[in-house]
Amino acid sequence: MRFQTLVLLATVLALGAASGRQTREEKVRADKARVEAAGFWHYNDVSKGFQEAKRSGKPILVVLRCLPCEECVKLDDDLINNDPRIKPLLDRFVRVRVISANGLDLSQFQFDTDQSFAVFMLNADGTVYGRYGTRSHRTEWADDVSVEGLSKALSGALALHAKYPANKADLAAKRGPLPEFTVPENLPLLRGKYGSKLDYAGNVVKSCIHCHQVGDAQRQHVRDTMAFIPEQTLFPYPHPKTVGLALDPKERATILKVDKLSPAGLAGFRPGDVVDKMGGQPLLSMADVQWVLHQVSPEGGTVRAEVVRAGLRETLTLDLRTGWRQMDDLSWRASSWELRRMVTGGMQLAPSGAEERADAGLKDGGMALRVEHVGEYSPHDIAKKAGFRKGDLVVSFDGRKYLSRETDVLAYGLMRKSAGDSVDVVVVRNRNRVSLPLVMSR
Repeated sequence: MRFQTLVLLATVLALGAASGRQTREEKVRADKARVEAAGFWHYNDVSKGFQEAKRSGKPILVVLRCLPCEECVKLDDDLINNDPRIKPLLDRFVRVRVISANGLDLSQFQFDTDQSFAVFMLNADGTVYGRYGTRSHRTEWADDVSVEGLSKALSGALALHAKYPANKADLAAKRGPLPEFTVPENLPLLRGKYGSKLDYAGNVVKSCIHCHQVGDAQRQHVRDTMAFIPEQTLFPYPHPKTVGLALDPKERATILKVDKLSPAGLAGFRPGDVVDKMGGQPLLSMADVQWVLHQVSPEGGTVRAEVVRAGLRETLTLDLRTGWRQMDDLSWRASSWELRRMVTGGMQLAPSGAEERADAGLKDGGMALRVEHVGEYSPHDIAKKAGFRKGDLVVSFDGRKYLSRETDVLAYGLMRKSAGDSVDVVVVRNRNRVSLPLVMSR
C-alpha cells in the first residue's frame, strides 16, 4: 500500500512539473499522496483520530487546511514537514489532517470559516483545549500566526490535558451551542451539490467544500430567512485589534500594543501583559481570544480577564458597548465577495488618498471610496449594469456620507437594508457628481 502511494505521489508531481505549475487538482492529490506516504498524520479521518485518542490517552490535534488557498502555506509546510521546533510536541498528539469541510461536525469544529488554516487541540471526549489560526489580511499572516506561537499553544494544550478532567469546568465554554446545521452539506446553499466525502475517483476539487463556503452558506441562509443579517453573523470572531489589542504572534496571548482610547485601553490593559484567562477560559492563542469575543453580544457586555503583569496576577474588566463589533474589518475575508454582491452590486471599494481626493475636487475628511473593481459577470454585475465604473469615487451611499470604509458600507447595507431595496449612490467621476441607483441583492 505504501509503495502504491509513493508511485501515485511521484506520478502527480511529475504531471505538475511537466505542466510547469500544479493545478488545483494536482495539488490536492499530491498532498494526500505525500502525507499518507509519510504516515505521520491520519488523513481526512477525524473518527479514526478520536478512536486512537481513546485507546492511547493522548490529546488530539486536528488541522483544517484549505489546500488551494496560499495563505499560511509556509506555516502549514512547517507543521506537516515536522519542523524541529514542534516535532517533539506533535509526537505527543494523535494527529489528523482535514483538507475539506465535507462531513465536518460543525457542532464540534466551530471556528472562523474564512481561515484557510485552523487548528483544534482536543480531548478524546470532544472537550476543546484550544484553537489556533488567525488572519486579518488576505495574504499577509505573520502578524497573526507563527511556528513559535503554534509551539506554545501545543505546549499549553498538553499542560491542560495533564490536568484533565479536574479542569473540565474551565473548558466547558470553549464549545458553543448546537448549530442549526451540523454538517455543511445539509446547508440549503450546498445541499444536493456536495457529498459527505471527497470524490477521489472523479474530480476531487469540484467535490470539495471549502471552509469559506460554509460561512457563505450560513450567511445566505440568514439572508434568505431574515430581513437583515445580525451583527454577530456579519462580524464573526472579532480580531483582538477590534477592542484595541495587538498581540504577539510568537506567544500565546501576550500584549504588544494597546490603543489607549479603545475598550482595552480603558480597561487598563498594558503592553507586556500576559492574558492568562479571558471569560474564565484559559488561553492558548490569539484564536482563543477571538473565540471569547465571538460569544459577546453585539449589544455589548463585560468580559473579565486575568493578566500576569510583572509576576503579579490582576483582574481587568473589558467593557464593550453596542456596535463594538463593527470596528472589525470585513474586506480581507473571502466571504466579502458574496457580501459585495448583496450590497455593492459586485463592486470592490478601497480608500482613496489625499492626492486622489484633491484631483477629484474633494475636501479631506468626507467619504470617498474608490471603485477598485466592478464585477463583469452575473450575479456580480449589478453595479456594472447600473452604470458604475472602475475609478469612480463613492461619496454618498443612501444619503450617508460618513461610511469611510468598505466594511462600513457592507455593514450598513446588510444590517439596515433588505434584498430588493434600492439606494441612491453618488459618485464623483471626472470632477462631476453622478447619482446612480443600486438595488440590494438576495
